[in-house]
Amino acid sequence: QLQLVESGGGLVQPGGSLRLSCAASGFSLRYYAIGWFRQAPGKEREGVLCINISGGSTNYLDSVKGRFTISRDDAKNTMYLQMNSLKPEDTAVYYCAATGLNCKGPSRSKYDYWGQGTQVTVSS
Repeated sequence: QLQLVESGGGLVQPGGSLRLSCAASGFSLRYYAIGWFRQAPGKEREGVLCINISGGSTNYLDSVKGRFTISRDDAKNTMYLQMNSLKPEDTAVYYCAATGLNCKGPSRSKYDYWGQGTQVTVSS
């Protein structure tokens, strides 16, 4: 069974950092581009960042540029989202999703496999 599992979410103060993990089981992440998405209450799910199989990344949100980075460790079958200088507006459920070899933009419909999400809350 193909499965993605996110972890690492939680409550953090503004200006703090979190690292989210996305672990795969049942398939090898090395053959997939992986995107991170987020969904805030009452809002549409939006693409944040994506990393392709060669390690190149694409940023879909101007608001996270310079603060969020995406990386992958194919040996551990895991990819990561490092989030620094967090702001209250980053509060959302964060999801990882897998697609083909290359990133396919910020549209959720282009991604085939999804995790269950992990809650990130930025608040003092």
